[in-house]
Amino acid sequence: MRIGLDVMGGDLAPDPILEGGFDALSLLDADDRLVFFGDEAVMQAGMQSAGIDDHRIELVHSTELIGMDESPVEAVRTKNDSSMVQLCRMASRKAGDQRLDAVISAGNTGAFVAAAQMHMRRLPNVSRPGIAAVMPTFGGPVVFMDVGANIDPKPSHLHQYGIMGSIYARDLLGIENPRVALMNVGGEEAKGTEQLKAARDLLRDTEHINFIGYVEGRAVFDGAADVVITDGVTGNVVIKLSEGLSSGIFRMIKREIDGIDPSLAGQFEPIVRKLYAAYDYHEYGGAPLLGVNGLCLICHGSSQARTITNAIRRAHMYVNARVNESISDLVGAVEVES
Repeated sequence: MRIGLDVMGGDLAPDPILEGGFDALSLLDADDRLVFFGDEAVMQAGMQSAGIDDHRIELVHSTELIGMDESPVEAVRTKNDSSMVQLCRMASRKAGDQRLDAVISAGNTGAFVAAAQMHMRRLPNVSRPGIAAVMPTFGGPVVFMDVGANIDPKPSHLHQYGIMGSIYARDLLGIENPRVALMNVGGEEAKGTEQLKAARDLLRDTEHINFIGYVEGRAVFDGAADVVITDGVTGNVVIKLSEGLSSGIFRMIKREIDGIDPSLAGQFEPIVRKLYAAYDYHEYGGAPLLGVNGLCLICHGSSQARTITNAIRRAHMYVNARVNESISDLVGAVEVES
């Protein structure tokens, strides 16, 4: 398996990206390859500093960098020698024997999505890719899709997101019969836009998935569904709001404990660490852009070393589980039936 990593992408790059890649070497097989894309001098210095000399690492030099605040489409069109564009180009069929099975970046999300769709193209039968993020909740992990790739989806796009999200939850999270729900302002049939109602009807008529109807925001954290389908704007807001709330709660707990008795901090630390690990997005590594012809894992801009290590672990699992084949087959079967 060949996994490509954008060393230059992310708010904290390149150090934690390199460190995460080095830590992931223990997870890979002898014939796997981890291909680093970025400034070759920086990557070589990082390997030398960490004492890394492993034949499974390959370096691809890039002379350009796409910034986090750049216009995605314009950057992808004009910066052909950027690490992100090179990454996606090597994941296309044109790359031949050197083709990457998976690509990972913590850089500009819009640019990564644009580069992936431009070079990797779509899976057969898929009309619009979407980002599927795993969100930790009190009822277990929930696949949220889409969280930023498609801000104005058609009902048919939401329908396919339900199919793709269900397969991802089943094959990667181990949920036997994932409950799929469509996010709405309420659970009543009469609520929602005409677009949502049309998507609901398509999902309800698909016997291959376990569609349970609408779900409202407050029910998500109670474990009301395993897969939640929505548009890219709503999904992105929910994910980022959840991250901010989670981080704030842990800071507040620490502040309150310190205020009561600083000596208690040591006693509560194991409990807080355990809770933080259970509800920390870094544990899931990256969010796949489901529907592209390959695996494109989008990591958080503030990714740490363990985020990248977990992303590489998940990439290995995803490819071995042949998730894309299942998506293409099921979406195609549903299209034929309809």
